[in-house]
Amino acid sequence: MTAPHPQRRARRIAMTPEEVTAFLDAERTCRVATVGPHGPHVTPLWYVWDGAALWLTSLSRSQRWADLARDPRVAVVVDAGHDYGELRGVELRGAVEVVGEVPRTGEPHAELERVEQAFADRYTGGQVVIDGRHGWLRLRPEKITSWDFRKLPRS
Repeated sequence: MTAPHPQRRARRIAMTPEEVTAFLDAERTCRVATVGPHGPHVTPLWYVWDGAALWLTSLSRSQRWADLARDPRVAVVVDAGHDYGELRGVELRGAVEVVGEVPRTGEPHAELERVEQAFADRYTGGQVVIDGRHGWLRLRPEKITSWDFRKLPRS
């Protein structure tokens, strides 16, 4: 796996890799943009960031899943802040890959078990839920862009 392309613009307000990880660990909801037959499609999802990949769980019978079967490229944004000087966020771009079987028929591999438990710890009180309708998508970002307006000089 290669490292994501470095951020060229707005470097003075970019987050460090450690800040990106801390931010993604603290926030809970991302917005996933796919390209469908009628144009862009954006939906909120929960996620797990493992430091190298963003893991998303999605209904396998959804517009998002159908879009990604045709074109696996996505843009994912996680953002926070209310006032202008508080705005911060991370955009991750790349192609997702389906990990595991949908619906699951066999035993998952160790990496997927780890991600499922991390997701469960984060969102469902530690209980792993396997319903046969959701699948896992892994985004190993080709590009990460971040911003933290709190780094702007105050006048």
